[in-house]
Amino acid sequence: MSDNIDRASSTRRVAIIHYWLVGMRGGEKVLESLCRMFPQADIFTHVCDRARLSETIARHRIVETRIGSLPFARSQYQKYLPLMPRALEEIDLSGYDLVISSESGPAKGVIPPPDAPHLCYCHSPMRYLWDQYHVYRNGAGGLTKAMMPRLAHGLRQWDVTSAARVDGFVANSTFVSKRIRKYWRRDSDVVHPPVAIEDFAPCPKSDLGDYYLWAGELAPYKRPDLLVDAFRELDLPLLIIGGPDSAVRKLQRHAGRRTRFLGKTSFDQLRHHMARCKALVFPGEEDFGIVPVEVMASGRPVIAYGRGGVLDTVVPGETGIFFDRQDIAALVDAIRCFEDSALSDADSAACVTRAGRFTERAFQEGIRRTLKRIGA
Repeated sequence: MSDNIDRASSTRRVAIIHYWLVGMRGGEKVLESLCRMFPQADIFTHVCDRARLSETIARHRIVETRIGSLPFARSQYQKYLPLMPRALEEIDLSGYDLVISSESGPAKGVIPPPDAPHLCYCHSPMRYLWDQYHVYRNGAGGLTKAMMPRLAHGLRQWDVTSAARVDGFVANSTFVSKRIRKYWRRDSDVVHPPVAIEDFAPCPKSDLGDYYLWAGELAPYKRPDLLVDAFRELDLPLLIIGGPDSAVRKLQRHAGRRTRFLGKTSFDQLRHHMARCKALVFPGEEDFGIVPVEVMASGRPVIAYGRGGVLDTVVPGETGIFFDRQDIAALVDAIRCFEDSALSDADSAACVTRAGRFTERAFQEGIRRTLKRIGA
């Protein structure tokens, strides 16, 4: 993919700071694309598990902060959150010409050289400090629940202060851009993350199934409970792909007779079902949400809660429909509306065309525009 390489990259030293590297999720897909833009960049992170990284990332020089040397850091890294601000400030970035931070956990708080522009690509201001603080605290264990108020106050102060060290912010969605403005009082460009839409394709109309689809991690904030309850009431076929197994077992106790759980599947199985479902049902509030774009690239529409990143990706009436409350009645009404609409039998072209806006090329062009704007 040599055409993706930043042409000026060979003449400057680039440091990329990523919160932690313990798997390949949406944030790491963004990091992969940045690695292709800056193939000589060094990566700094709190914790790294090389065995779980892609070849693209693993070929780079990766330096852990002191967090990586602490006991059980690979699995319990989030327990060390209060130590991460200081660990970031200890990173020596002398000699680097450009600093790019990838922020979702603490990453932007490094101290760059005075003449090195600092671009922050923000997946989300830390949810557990800001808008989701009470959700996380209420769901925490006893010790964590007791400690969070003592620690979060100081972390918020550092989080706001460290935002002043950034020369330019890029948000992954309009939703995140508004939160950057709310919590950090900074403006930001919106550059959507890259989605590998070339990996997905529609199937012939004759091969379409009669089931709805959920795909992704069964985390509470994504509201799989709402999905299961709604489909039990509707008595319609629902296929759920994702884990962990503990969440599957919990949801199975409340699921209707026509809901099937596949757990974690291969990519080929996931792609097969994305192309053949009636629609993806997406009841959570996500900062961006890659799965709806992948489903649209597969030619299928999306039924989503009308908040968060889907407002940038799904076009109501063309590639999906929204519901405006996270409750069973609103989701049931939305699915019934979908069943009666032309979308349930629509051609795949509109969905595929819409998904085509979220390519790696579009992402990299957006990053280059912001770098130019901040003089990098």
